[in-house]
Amino acid sequence: MKKITVFSLLAMFAALAFAQSTGNVEHGKMLFMRNGCYQCHGTVGQGGQAGVRLAQLKLTQVGFIAFVRNPPPSNMPPYRAKVMSDQDLADVYAFIKTFPEPPPLKSIPVLNE
Repeated sequence: MKKITVFSLLAMFAALAFAQSTGNVEHGKMLFMRNGCYQCHGTVGQGGQAGVRLAQLKLTQVGFIAFVRNPPPSNMPPYRAKVMSDQDLADVYAFIKTFPEPPPLKSIPVLNE
């Protein structure tokens, strides 16, 4: 019983450490470009015909990694650990979180006519 408890605690701490890992923005940008993410999602996450907008992504890092590993049926390929490690995806996530917020609607003149 004690072995199971110790193992469970270690697994929980490992999961928390990973969930809070920080990513390298520059490496994430390089991976985003090299792996062709920009082709569907745009260079600043604006999205396009083939990919959803990533700017203002609401997923947590853990949720993002889970989604990228097993995307729903679509044109997006799954990025398994052989292609991008969990740390690589943490770096991509860090890069995505740097995408700028869109301007407020009130600041767009044509929308206020």
